[in-house]
Amino acid sequence: MDKVDALKEILNKVEFPIQMQSNICIYTILALANIKKATPWKNATNDWLRVHDIISFANKNYYAGYAENSRETFRKQALHNFRNAAMVEDNGVATNSPNYRWRITDEFLSVLRNIDNENDALLTFKEQHISLVDLYSSKRSIKKMPVKINGADYSFGPGKHNQLQKAIIEEFAPRFAPNSECLYVGDTTDKDLVKDESKLQQLGFDITVHDKMPDIVLYREDKEWLYFIEAVTSVGPMDGKRLVELKAITSNVSAGIIFITAFLDFKTFKSFSDKLAWDTEVWIANMPDHMIHLNGDKFIGPR
Repeated sequence: MDKVDALKEILNKVEFPIQMQSNICIYTILALANIKKATPWKNATNDWLRVHDIISFANKNYYAGYAENSRETFRKQALHNFRNAAMVEDNGVATNSPNYRWRITDEFLSVLRNIDNENDALLTFKEQHISLVDLYSSKRSIKKMPVKINGADYSFGPGKHNQLQKAIIEEFAPRFAPNSECLYVGDTTDKDLVKDESKLQQLGFDITVHDKMPDIVLYREDKEWLYFIEAVTSVGPMDGKRLVELKAITSNVSAGIIFITAFLDFKTFKSFSDKLAWDTEVWIANMPDHMIHLNGDKFIGPR
């Protein structure tokens, strides 16, 4: 088994994510361990190296052909992830210092030196360190934002767009759509986190074209109002084109429809203010008690 395949096997055994096992990652470990094509694994070392040294080693010994300006790629795709997995460490000096160095940890060096043997060091390493798969999964779980929708517990993934959607449900709805029911909301990873197809169809909503769905649809039964809300952090306000699209898929809806663009802050609103369509509403999350009405003759309500 050649050095690349042997190292990939070890990375699989310590549950280093397969999607991160790029050539850059493989060559980084081989360089840090000073393992050339003919070097026995038992001779692996863990001297301190610069990223420049890693690139030079890969090019000279494995004909990798990396440019010097790929240093940041090596840091982000390989070294940072290996550090999180306790496989490599830095020397603790300032990252912009010419003396900044990396090396393989003593524990993982022992794993490499014993690749060809019964690898007790591998078992010890796995017992003492959480796998990167579990670590990153745990971090993603911690970053998730809990939200209660229609009385049930859900969670949004991280990110500004989901932060704004959480605010719409928890802050906008109680103020301006009291006792409303959420009929639709998507997450950045789960596009149909909540989707009450039965109720939407009863109201005459055409839900066959997913891409045209608003970010959030609320329904206030006592007034028979539907709130179509776009959560805007970088794209997609209620402009004239968006209104035409939404009206086309709601031609059979008898309930009154309110079109709303929501923003996290006033600065973002200002960057879109000249694009917003008349006869729509604006809500800004960091001033939640107020709305901006672009419909002239009335405050919030369907046309």
